[in-house]
Amino acid sequence: MGFAFILISDIAQITVPLFLRSAIDSLKTGISSQGLLYYSGLILLAAIVGGIFRFLIRETIIVTSREIEYDLRQDFWQHILKLPVKFFQNNSTGNIMAHATNDISAVRMYLGPAVMYSVDTTIRFAIIIGIMISIDPLLTLYTLIPLPFLSFFVYLLSKKIHKKFTKIQEKFSELTTKAQENFGGIRVIKSFVREESEIEEFKKLSNEYLHRNMDKIKIQALFMPLLFLITGISIIVVIWIGGGMVIKEQITLGDIAAFVVYLGMLIWPVIALGWVMNIIQQASASMKRLLRIFSEKEEIKDTSQTDYSLTDFNGVIEFKNVSFKYKPNLPYILKNLSLKIPQGSTLAVIGHTGAGKSTLVNLIPRLYDIDEGEILIDGRNVKEYPLKTLREKIGFVPQETFLFSDTIKNNVLYGVKPEKRSDDLLFEAARISQLDKDVELFPEKYQTMLGERGVTLSGGQKQRVSLARALAVNPKILILDDSFSAVDTNTEEQILKNLRSFMKGRTNIIISHRISTVKDADNIIVLHKGKIVEQGNHRELIALKGIYADLHYKQLLEEELKELT
Repeated sequence: MGFAFILISDIAQITVPLFLRSAIDSLKTGISSQGLLYYSGLILLAAIVGGIFRFLIRETIIVTSREIEYDLRQDFWQHILKLPVKFFQNNSTGNIMAHATNDISAVRMYLGPAVMYSVDTTIRFAIIIGIMISIDPLLTLYTLIPLPFLSFFVYLLSKKIHKKFTKIQEKFSELTTKAQENFGGIRVIKSFVREESEIEEFKKLSNEYLHRNMDKIKIQALFMPLLFLITGISIIVVIWIGGGMVIKEQITLGDIAAFVVYLGMLIWPVIALGWVMNIIQQASASMKRLLRIFSEKEEIKDTSQTDYSLTDFNGVIEFKNVSFKYKPNLPYILKNLSLKIPQGSTLAVIGHTGAGKSTLVNLIPRLYDIDEGEILIDGRNVKEYPLKTLREKIGFVPQETFLFSDTIKNNVLYGVKPEKRSDDLLFEAARISQLDKDVELFPEKYQTMLGERGVTLSGGQKQRVSLARALAVNPKILILDDSFSAVDTNTEEQILKNLRSFMKGRTNIIISHRISTVKDADNIIVLHKGKIVEQGNHRELIALKGIYADLHYKQLLEEELKELT
């Protein structure tokens, strides 16, 4: 429809010089005022029709490009959220944000204005040059001689613009990343008095971004003067040669007037051609960047192995000779690890930093897929469970707490389906996690808005909100990855006491550096360099006098020293 509207609009506008030619030629024959009014009416009507359909062009093609932009952004967003965790470890937030903003907008400019003006330019050129040839082929030939040179210069400049724009987008990604890191780490910046240093670094990146833009603008600045120069030369040719032909009465004065107007009409298509070439080059650079993201594989997903009849499980977890490493060229984090966790039991995992504790629990909800062996739940490989079902039945409190810029209530009930949300569920999760007492002190209670990443809460409060969020989903498997590190020991003891009744019937995994947190677990494993080196309950491990016993005695000594001071 948009292309049809372009054709109608162009035809209406292109008839204006023809009416003008007839009006000027009629002056020789002594045209009446009614005749002039007639031609004026035709010109006005053509202008109105052209204007109406020009509006409809934008209502179709430009609106469609906006809708495509919306679809592209939604596709990009859905694809990004399905990518594995390691993708986000290898790509900065700022870089991804640049793709979602600048690059998609550049592609939209191609799908809208570039397509519209390309078709518009093609139709105008075809019709106008056809009419000009019908007036006088030789004069048309002289007029069009400069245009091939224009196309050649446009081609050369567009290639340079493509390269420049690619570099600009790369630098914009760096700039966005730097800004995001500074906003996210503002407390660290202020604590270490690094404001001036960060300002200088940002200024340096901004200057590089500015210079790259200036390099592109200098090339773009050649477009307009070049276009007006070449079209100006064409008009001079028309007046010089066409004027001589009028004197010799080879063409009429109306013909030469129409010729000049048609040349004026060609100026914008020629200018639009250069602008379109610029947009195409920018869109090409942006699309290549977007395709790199879209080409990233959704590695962790439902496969032919998935059994969609599996909608629930009891929670018996078994690791069979599991080996895992984050990258092919890196050493194994876990090696030939075998472990069974009965339903309704509590497993505690302890070990030094880097032993593989967090990696172990990240494999259960398939945040990563293992390299060797298999992980079973109720005797079925985790890959057989639909990913949605698997993760919905697991309550996970990660080591790094993340809260959304929303109310405390919405953060706690984040994982609960809307139809199942209730205040009773909220209050119970808050009670168990010892969050309720703190919330009662806030003026807005559970409607209190949290700053970005929960900046308005203390570290311990953040961890308790995160714990409440995991409890609210009523999971079959509860995983606590060092979830009490920022909580004081008295609050921790109360939380663990509250959790005992909640944990009954569920499979629980607790990772901690504190022996006091894990000593009541049914089974405790000690990880060292990705392997289980000790296993048993608290008494059995103390009797072994190994890593666990050593950690226990050291922590007892620390507590005694605190009491003495």
